Amino acid sequence: MSRATLFQVSRNGNFHTFYMNIAFDAKRAFQNNTGLGNYSRTLIRSLAADFPQHQYFLFAPKPTTMFPVSAFSNIHTVLPTRFLHRKLRALWRSKWVTPELAQRGMDLYHGLSHEVPFGIHNSGVKSVVTMHDLIFERFPGQYNPIDVFTYRRKARYAAHAADRVIAISEQTKADLVQFYNVHPGKITVCYQSCDPSFEGLHTASSIAAFRAAYHLPEKYLLSVGSVIERKNLLAVVQALRQSGAALPLVVLGNGDGYMKKVKAWIAREGMEKQVIWLNEQGRMKGEELPLLYQGATALLYVSLFEGFGIPILEALWSGTPVITSQGSCFAETAGNAALYVDPLSVEAIAGAIRTITTDEALAADLREKGFIHARHFTPEKCAAAVMEVYRSLF
Repeated sequence: MSRATLFQVSRNGNFHTFYMNIAFDAKRAFQNNTGLGNYSRTLIRSLAADFPQHQYFLFAPKPTTMFPVSAFSNIHTVLPTRFLHRKLRALWRSKWVTPELAQRGMDLYHGLSHEVPFGIHNSGVKSVVTMHDLIFERFPGQYNPIDVFTYRRKARYAAHAADRVIAISEQTKADLVQFYNVHPGKITVCYQSCDPSFEGLHTASSIAAFRAAYHLPEKYLLSVGSVIERKNLLAVVQALRQSGAALPLVVLGNGDGYMKKVKAWIAREGMEKQVIWLNEQGRMKGEELPLLYQGATALLYVSLFEGFGIPILEALWSGTPVITSQGSCFAETAGNAALYVDPLSVEAIAGAIRTITTDEALAADLREKGFIHARHFTPEKCAAAVMEVYRSLF
């Protein structure tokens, strides 16, 4: 395959036009149906649509139906072909793929989630890595120690070996500088987008039909995210109790030990009927998520720390008012379109719940501001920013 390159590059005052063969670590695009997978799929689709002159190669350990790409003539899937590579797919992805990139004529490799294959810095292929967060560095006690060691090894190597680093927020950029001593000039903040399906508003009848299918009440508050300690759901249900609000809380997310802790507290307080665990009513389809948001009175997203907080953006596009945390990345994501609270203060969260459920004028104002702020995070803007990082390498 011949090396590809169709944009303008200046060398010694002369402009050369060429197009690129761009490789991606596509494991999560094909295997992850939540945050990292959604980021990968949305970005790849947007690049292929908005910059069709380039060719995009998805290096994936195994194919799935999660990411259909047949509609794009410029997207190609690359799977391990050798016997040993197929048997040891994780090793192929993390190391053995490196010489294959140059052999296949790749100009650039983009690791979409914190890692690049080892040896990439000596391969002759330009590389970019997207770093979403370093939460495991800030809250190592909430992770298995072996996982922390593995995440740290991969992330630190990627941050220093890649030619450029994309951070999805200024908060993540600051963490890369603080924890890994990455030079700020090497890092570009490219805000992510959410799935384009959130940009379309549904009719009241469609939302009502969705509620009926999942046995949801006409009005409810919403919490989206893994039920883990950092997400702070216990404080949310405690605040709901303290607020006196009659609305139920719909929780979309799974968990283990911390979830049991939250459920135990709910049972002791007799709140079982006020907290609806949506995942226990059957698995939702991805295309139903906008209906869930648009039917909610407000999103409660008072996590202790995030890299970006994609549910906030999904809520803004959906016209759903947001209660979120002070600090971390949350002001970057929500702008002036949210109520901010101290996530460690149950009283503050309770006050925000009372406000959002009783002040209709404020809720309407937040909805309008949300629609405006969300336009800073379109798939087109994300793809253009990432393409500019690619171009800077040539």
